[in-house]
Amino acid sequence: MRFMTILIISEKPSAARKIASALSNGKAKTKGAGKVKYHEFELDGQTVQVAASVGHVYGIRSTQKGNDYPVFDIQWSPSHEIEKNASYTKDYLNVMRQLAKTADEVVNACDYDFEGELIGAKIIEFNAPKKKKTRMKFSTLTAKELQNAFQARGPPNTGLAQAGETRHELDWLWGINGSRALMAAIKKAGIFRILSIGRVQGPALAVLAQREREISAFISKPFWQLFAHVEKATFEHVHGKFFEEKKADEALAQSDKNGTVTSVEQRKVKQRPPPPFDLTSLQLEAYRCFGFTPTQTLQLAQDLYSEAWISYPRTSSQKLPETLGLDAIIFSLTKQAAYQKSAQSLVDAKRFAPAEGPKEDPAHPAIHPTGEAPFKLNPQQQKLYDLITKRFLSCFAEEAKRIKMHVVLTLGKEDFQADGAHTVHSGWHSIYAPYTKIEETILPPFKEGQKVTAEDLAKVRKDTQPPKRFTQASVIKALESKGLGTKATRAQIVQTLYNRNYVSGKSIEVTPLGLRVQEALEHHVPEILSEEFTRQIEAEMEAIEAGKTEKEKVVEDGKKELTKILSTFKKKELDVGKELVSALKATQFQANVLGECKKCGKNLVVRKSRFGFFVGCLGYPACKTVYPLPKESSVKALRKTCEKCGTPQVSVHRKSKKTFSMCLDPQCETKANWGKPKPPSAAEKTSTA
Repeated sequence: MRFMTILIISEKPSAARKIASALSNGKAKTKGAGKVKYHEFELDGQTVQVAASVGHVYGIRSTQKGNDYPVFDIQWSPSHEIEKNASYTKDYLNVMRQLAKTADEVVNACDYDFEGELIGAKIIEFNAPKKKKTRMKFSTLTAKELQNAFQARGPPNTGLAQAGETRHELDWLWGINGSRALMAAIKKAGIFRILSIGRVQGPALAVLAQREREISAFISKPFWQLFAHVEKATFEHVHGKFFEEKKADEALAQSDKNGTVTSVEQRKVKQRPPPPFDLTSLQLEAYRCFGFTPTQTLQLAQDLYSEAWISYPRTSSQKLPETLGLDAIIFSLTKQAAYQKSAQSLVDAKRFAPAEGPKEDPAHPAIHPTGEAPFKLNPQQQKLYDLITKRFLSCFAEEAKRIKMHVVLTLGKEDFQADGAHTVHSGWHSIYAPYTKIEETILPPFKEGQKVTAEDLAKVRKDTQPPKRFTQASVIKALESKGLGTKATRAQIVQTLYNRNYVSGKSIEVTPLGLRVQEALEHHVPEILSEEFTRQIEAEMEAIEAGKTEKEKVVEDGKKELTKILSTFKKKELDVGKELVSALKATQFQANVLGECKKCGKNLVVRKSRFGFFVGCLGYPACKTVYPLPKESSVKALRKTCEKCGTPQVSVHRKSKKTFSMCLDPQCETKANWGKPKPPSAAEKTSTA
């Protein structure tokens, strides 16, 4: 009698190894020819094979020829047949295809979300449509959870797979048609350029463009504040900002250095621990603490998850269910030196109930360490693991206790106030250090009726500031608050805006091209930028998953809306194209400007001669300022000048070499030691001796 054969499909090779090892207790045999391997073992009288996908091995392509739009005829095909750079997926697909032929049951063990459900569903649909289909659900790659997931496997989540399929098809249709429309418009105006816009990319660009216009339109206004310094504490006039200097002067004239404490309010407050991380809050905190971009944070978290050191990172949950075995995880962390003291204090106090946030995710809990000790972490992985682990432990700690103080002084006829706050019981602060962001402002022990003398009274002029620019982290938070994109896609959407040169800089600045793309679409086809339509699509995805509507209807409605938009766009192609060409030239010029010339004040730009690239002044021939550039490199303006000589600074990028910053002037004292051998280190001197 033939053994029943079960084929398990994982999302990545690393997950396949973890699953095979967990289910076989390390006894699985690795098989396969060439680079692509699979794992096999016997379990309860059955043959189990574990094969790996490499993300999506099926994708969408058009069945229509040419590059015209609109295009609506699409089909799902192997990724290696669609894109050359996906050729590596062919061998993985072939292994899964061969194993599926002899399998009696095929298990989808890809990540449990839209993407993972779809990856596994498509592999099964095309290669094992008539076989028994089941699903493993897990949030960590620990042996125990994988074993439980295999034993508890059930039917696939068809609704989740269909919702994922719908998202891919609509995003593909909007992306290909919107991008072809933009490129057709700019081509009609005489230039070829790769441009793109998408279902979420458009509204995201609109959010950033709106902020850019607010900054450009902002007119700074002066205001004045009055300050008094008493016993090394700073007090501000209770009026706050005076937008009329005359009134500030009047208040200052009625103030006196001698005065009385008229009010002292003091109260104790409790500060709850922060909730555990969901993906967005992790991205925000990693950016604040380490400067990691959201894309970087997600990749690092994915690496930690793949090694079973943290739970699945693509979650919107701030909940830690008791079923996770929280006490066991905390106890495991007592075995790791960096967390032994904090974890042991929780064990001793039997603190196993976490502080949680309001956000939930039906598929996965909040991000947390598994308790397994990591090893061979690179510095960035170590930082993120430490942040996640300390945040997790702090959730179980005592509340911090602080004293807040509000003091009012009457100096002459005017009142001045100051606020202070300091911690009297650190609680969770001590665990989450050094990531706590708590200001400690201790005021002297003032008493009501106390006579005081100010060291000085001062009027200070300041100017109102424009709205802050978004960072890559804060724009993701803004997109989440508007319901645009998903936890897994927002970082990539923002990265695409950078790749298309629609935005630039760490503090995000929308380029002239990005502004004109947004303006052109706003003028002619504002529906492409509609937040409401994007949110509606997201709601329909949830309805598909819940079985309340059908995929076919949602896709058909999307096609009808897109047909209407593109019909309008075609009539205005030339007008849109002219706007885009103008913006493209402005963007290219802006990128080429490296700063101001010290001699004449005009722009320094990158130029090309028969000897290569160099930096020249736009004041030529009246100004003959030139600077050489390193060979076989590209430079980018840093928008700042050298502290030593005042010449603009640039970052230099060379293929396969480390990027560095430099002053453009080759005679600058910062370059005095360039090309000279480095002096030997103390260790080298000792070794030589």
